[in-house]
Amino acid sequence: MFSWVKQEQGGRNKDGEMYQTVTEGLQSLYTKKLLPLEETYLFHDFHSPALEAADFQSKPMVLLVGQYSTGKTTFIRYLLEQDFPGMRIGPEPTTDGFIAVMHGENEGVVPGNALVVDPKKPFRKLNAFGNSFLNRFICSQMPNQVLQSISIIDTPGILSGEKQRISRGYDFAEVLRWFGERVDRIILLFDAHKLDISDEFSEAIKAFKGQDDKIRVVLNKADQVDTQQLMRVYGALMWSLGKVINTPEVVRVYLGSFWAKPLQNTENRRLFEAESQDLFRDIQSLPRNAALRKLNDLIKRARLAKVHAYIISYLKKEMPSLFGREKKKEELIMRLPEIYTTLQREHHISPGDFPNVAKMQDMLQHYDFSKFPSLKMKLIESVDKMLATKIAVLMAMIREEESKQPPAMVSGGAFEGSQDGPFGQGYGEGISAGADTEDWIVSRDKHRYDEIFYTLMPVNGKITGVNAKKEMMNSRLPNTVLGKIWKLADCDRDGMLDDEEFALAQHLIKIKLEGYELPTELPDHLVPPQRWGDSEVVSSVI
Repeated sequence: MFSWVKQEQGGRNKDGEMYQTVTEGLQSLYTKKLLPLEETYLFHDFHSPALEAADFQSKPMVLLVGQYSTGKTTFIRYLLEQDFPGMRIGPEPTTDGFIAVMHGENEGVVPGNALVVDPKKPFRKLNAFGNSFLNRFICSQMPNQVLQSISIIDTPGILSGEKQRISRGYDFAEVLRWFGERVDRIILLFDAHKLDISDEFSEAIKAFKGQDDKIRVVLNKADQVDTQQLMRVYGALMWSLGKVINTPEVVRVYLGSFWAKPLQNTENRRLFEAESQDLFRDIQSLPRNAALRKLNDLIKRARLAKVHAYIISYLKKEMPSLFGREKKKEELIMRLPEIYTTLQREHHISPGDFPNVAKMQDMLQHYDFSKFPSLKMKLIESVDKMLATKIAVLMAMIREEESKQPPAMVSGGAFEGSQDGPFGQGYGEGISAGADTEDWIVSRDKHRYDEIFYTLMPVNGKITGVNAKKEMMNSRLPNTVLGKIWKLADCDRDGMLDDEEFALAQHLIKIKLEGYELPTELPDHLVPPQRWGDSEVVSSVI
């Protein structure tokens, strides 16, 4: 049992609170500390609906966004390695709505109107977007091992050209913003032949402002261009993204071809395999980091709720008691940027914590400022206390839970296909080359290494460390790397190298120059034949 307070009074703190898990603690803190502040200052009308139990207890979610025919639905099928109910794939805009692909014992589709009344699903607040949206929202349920750990949200293909002017009947950008606040990962998919960012796509990306840490970019169908074209495509994509995602950091872009069909150009096969494994590791880490992500999102929400309370109470304070309310309201809306600056200085708030001023000005037009509540410091202090003390204790609980439970990982589907066996990443390459052969792999090039060895004036069949150093430094590797190679190659630890040890050192240098990492200890298949069966050979730990 976990407790985030001193074990006094039978494991309860002075408020009588005790939590079994981090998720339970987050839900309780939100309900008791943050929700009263949000309700008092109309936070849900201006920013985001209230959180419910399902928002804290749901599996991590991955949101896929991209223009039509970039492979979003195919990407999901690639991960699951099977079709899912409601799936349609084609070169034209086929997915015309949102599909939440989730785990279920029975395969089937749940329509949007039924989905938003299910208290076990984290979609109840989507009811606010009306029937135009709900008629285009379904939940696809199926028994799949991947979906036991994560849920995946497929979105409509974003339109370009004249088609983007056709109204969808609901606020597409606002729906994306709602999902962006609640998902754990946002994947933007691009096609190697479709790099233009339309107005609608630009608005969609801007809807994720404040969620930059969740965004990943996938350049799909990268096998359809050769290496030279791929370099140009990658550069063009980074240039296009730089105009939309206004952050000093470069967004992470994964290259690959995420479907099960043969590669059209195989010259970049190793690159695609490495990139796909990096992306898989990122997705697999989501369940392990789910509690931390929810904690982080709760902190961001609490900071925004505090700032909102200061803004609303300030507008209330500035309103006249009787006459000239409408005129004063217009004046305050016009002065909102100045009000932001005043509140920054008065309450020591970072400018980045304030909501978008233009959007706030537009929304304030519809409210009577005289009915806003005054500042209640007790509510603010309660949230401050939560941020200062109780959040820190939940952080410690996260580490405690991780130490007592095996790390959760996404498994099944495409995540199982290339982990082990000869098709695993790096199998038979670099340091593992020769692991499944009977001969000592170093012997294949030993005749060349011997020619160098005998020019270094060996004495009694060995060369000194000084002479070995001169030759090894010709590789131009840093001394720190060469020092590790020496420790691995000098099997008998005598400070000298015989012909086999020298050949081993040259082999390790070759591996490093080819871009592979060195092991922390010498693998059995690289031990020189003269040392086979020698119990005194000890693996060198770096």
